[in-house]
Amino acid sequence: MSTRREFLRAASLMASGLALPACGYSLAGRGSFLPASIKVIGVPMFTNNTPIFEVEKRITPRVISEFIGRGKYTVKPDANNVDALLTGEISSISVTPATFTDERQASKYVITVVTKIEFKDVKADKVLWSNPYLAYREDYEVSNTASITDPAAFLGQDVNALDRLAIELARSIVSAILEAF
Repeated sequence: MSTRREFLRAASLMASGLALPACGYSLAGRGSFLPASIKVIGVPMFTNNTPIFEVEKRITPRVISEFIGRGKYTVKPDANNVDALLTGEISSISVTPATFTDERQASKYVITVVTKIEFKDVKADKVLWSNPYLAYREDYEVSNTASITDPAAFLGQDVNALDRLAIELARSIVSAILEAF
């Protein structure tokens, strides 16, 4: 009796496994549903509307690298001779204490970056995807427990935090664009 039950369970699992590809399931981050006419994507330098010096020079190249890493597109750092154009604006960056030591000094901060992103099919003159308030948050431990509430001071001291933030923000932007279709 248990053999029959095991056989039915195995058959059921196999049938559901075969049905998954037919239902449209796929691995996240691997597909792209952009129009086939888009082969070259322009990603000019993001606009920086924050007091953080040259933060756009850390984020924009990461977005370009993330598109290139997907392997399907030629990516240019400008808007000339492209099929699609990604424009971005870094609206704000804030640093907020999240956890404190027994001495009441911040030991972990939450950095929030707010961007405005637009992805446009240049040839069709049509916005394919946009988000006027794409926020990305990341927690960061600090080794120096001095009070740091100024984002410029915090990111100036911890360049690695800014690099990690730029990588994750770029992944978030590119995934949202490629997987939104």
